[in-house]
Amino acid sequence: MYTGSPLDRMAERRPDAEWIADAIAAETALVVPLWRTKSLLRSEQAPAAVFVEPTAALRGAVEPAEWVFLGMWSGRPIFTVDLSATEEPAALLPPDHGAFGDLRGIASLLPAGEASILAHARGLLHWRSRTRFCSVCGAPCEPTGGGHVMHCTGCGTDHFPRTDPAVIMLVTRGDSILLGHASRFPTAMYSTLAGFVEPGESLEEAVAREVYEETGIRVGHVAYHSSQPWPFPASLMLGFYAEGLTEEITLHDAELADARWFTRAMCLSPEEHGFQLPGGDSIARRLVEDWLAHPAD
Repeated sequence: MYTGSPLDRMAERRPDAEWIADAIAAETALVVPLWRTKSLLRSEQAPAAVFVEPTAALRGAVEPAEWVFLGMWSGRPIFTVDLSATEEPAALLPPDHGAFGDLRGIASLLPAGEASILAHARGLLHWRSRTRFCSVCGAPCEPTGGGHVMHCTGCGTDHFPRTDPAVIMLVTRGDSILLGHASRFPTAMYSTLAGFVEPGESLEEAVAREVYEETGIRVGHVAYHSSQPWPFPASLMLGFYAEGLTEEITLHDAELADARWFTRAMCLSPEEHGFQLPGGDSIARRLVEDWLAHPAD
């Protein structure tokens, strides 16, 4: 989920302010509006993302510098704008535009490309909202580069979109997997372990460190599985399988409220055993499902 974008990002066009201005004004332009982290969605019948043609009200309310160029889709320029400053975003949009809602609540029902575009927009706008002032000198920043650069008006530093690498790993031992429950999770949900990569360590080292810090389990072989953009708010999830060398669980910090080993039989019917697997839009669920689909020899 959140991969497979149909957009041509056309990074070479971003520095061309005249081209960006023409694209904003083009009759073919489409907008991905966000409002207070919520995406524009249509949930009746077949759920879908809503891409709107910019109205005169929208063009008048949003300064050109606030339009962020996402790319081209079938010859149409796609932008995103943040409408969080207005209390009535519907007044800026065309009639019958859908409603703003939580992307994660509906993402698994959307075509993969649509979910990817909405995630792309959310990640960029989150970064921009956190980069209004220069982290070097404190002066205000102004957007350039089609919205992909925040340029400091004081020292001249250019700030670029940030994505934090995080490892997420399914620890296996025999015919069981290690899952943890964080206090922020729904009551019965158990998920794979995860954590951010620290300076000066490899991804494999981050996997081993995070598993030990959270559960006291030592791991051996670590194998890469896949990755997933995760703009909730600004991470790239790097998925791994890790071999559990020890079995006794010791919760070392407050990161987890509980952690357990779950057998394959338990994961095939989690409701019968009183727990839930992670959400269907997450790489955590993909790691578990791939493990279930390939029984150990």
